[in-house]
Formats: sequence, structure tokens, C-alpha cells
Amino acid sequence: MKIYTKTGDKGKTSLYGGTRVSKHHIRIDALGNVDELNSWVGLLNDQEIDAHIKEVLLTVQHKLFTLGAILATDPEKAILKSGKERLNIDKIASADIDFLEQEIDLMNESLSDMTHFILPGGHSTVSYCHIARTVCRRAERKTSILHELEPTDANVLSYLNRLSDYLFVLARKLSKDLQVEEIKWIPTKKG
Repeated sequence: MKIYTKTGDKGKTSLYGGTRVSKHHIRIDALGNVDELNSWVGLLNDQEIDAHIKEVLLTVQHKLFTLGAILATDPEKAILKSGKERLNIDKIASADIDFLEQEIDLMNESLSDMTHFILPGGHSTVSYCHIARTVCRRAERKTSILHELEPTDANVLSYLNRLSDYLFVLARKLSKDLQVEEIKWIPTKKG
């Protein structure tokens, strides 16, 4: 299988189902952000972190591929003439969102209460986590725009929203595990 097809040389690409769209189409933009997010989660998972967190992040990466497949499918061609779904894979389910919430709650049990906003940083692993979180928020924003134009599975948006929450709490947990002091944002007052 050749990696290059030359079919995208004029700025168009195909959705699953064959529909051709511009490479800057909001659906492709949302999909690209999810792909970038998956790469950052992979980099985060390559760090020296707890085995359980590694398992969770690997699960997240698989879910992000599923989410990407959903976004890459033309909604008008999602159902075949036979009545079967074109995309014959498990979708993002409410149980996947519940899983992230349970992981958030589990981590929060060991963390101190948050009294201030926290500046990203303190350790490269924590910083990678914050970058993943911000890319997740961007993917969520792009997917939200797409959803307004072409409604998509509501669980896709919920998953991205909860995942960004998970990544924020994970950054705090990683700070604790790595014995890095969280840097509080304390605004300076005028005058």
C-alpha cells in the first residue's frame, strides 16, 4: 500500500463514504485537532508515569481513534442502503464518559483543594499534560462548530469535554507524583 495517493494534491480529501471536501473543511479541521490531541496523549504516555495512568491514556488513545472515525464519516452516508451503519465499530458511549469521570474522582481524592488557578509547568511531563489539555479544548471547540453546522453524535462533544477535565486533574496528579509544586496564579492588583 502506497502512503501517497496524490488525490489530495489540489486541497481536497475524502470522508469515509467517499464525499470529497476541502482540507480546511470544519470536519477535517476538527478531525485534525483530534489527531493532534492523540499524538500529545501518546507523548504523555511515553513519560515515566504510573502504570495505571498509562493504561488509562492508552484507552483514551483508542477512544480518540474511534472519535476520529466518527468525525471522518459523512453523516449523509453513515447509513448504507441495507440499513446498516457504514462505520461498523463501537461508538463513544456514555460508559466511556463515566469512565473518565471515575478516573477524575479517583485522582481528586488524593489532591488538595484548589484555591487558585494553576500556571501550567513545573516539569516537562506536567507541561505535556497541559498541552494535551489545551489541544483537547481546541478539538472540542472545532467539533462544537461542526456540531452546529452538521449535528454529530452528542457523546463526541461530551467525551472531549470530560477528557479535557481529566487532563487538567491528571496534570495536578502528575505534579503531586513528581513532587512538583503547583504554581498558583495570583493576579497583581492595579496601583
